[in-house]
Amino acid sequence: MASEALSGGFSDAPRQSARAFRAALEAMARPGEMQQLADLAAAPAPVSPAAATLLLVLCDPETPVHLAGDHDRTEVRDWITFHCGAPLVGPGEAAFALGSWQALGDLGAYGLGTAEYPDRSATLIVEGMGGAPVTLRGPGIRDSRAAELPETAAFQRNAALFPLGLDFYFCDGARLWALPRTTKVTEAEAV
Repeated sequence: MASEALSGGFSDAPRQSARAFRAALEAMARPGEMQQLADLAAAPAPVSPAAATLLLVLCDPETPVHLAGDHDRTEVRDWITFHCGAPLVGPGEAAFALGSWQALGDLGAYGLGTAEYPDRSATLIVEGMGGAPVTLRGPGIRDSRAAELPETAAFQRNAALFPLGLDFYFCDGARLWALPRTTKVTEAEAV
């Protein structure tokens, strides 16, 4: 195991992980609202500090992780194994998946939950922000909120599956925002 796999965790784990977990919850409770993380983890490239922090606070030996595209590399695998203990699996078995939007691929490859256990679906941690302007509506949003997504149709199909479906975090540097399956996505309204 390379030495970079051993570094990058929290220096004050109880306090830093509590603040980071709170930010992750806030992001999911307020879809589309940007969260700036103060306590950051550092994983090997190409993992952003925000994505590394999410992995630290959301993953453990009971939460299988799928790495897609450029994120599926030895250094990242070793870092996750050392810091989280999470098993690395294919997309169909993953509780969390990490990668760029393009690398994550077909959303149908991930677990959508079941009628009895809709919470057993995957959460995708998408590296990168931006794309086409959209309008978000739903729980946690007063009226509407503007955002940018890599595409619109995939998120509309996902929301139509409710109570099944995927949840998403979008990460860039130290920032993140979330898109739960309850959020309705439409193309941005012209002003």
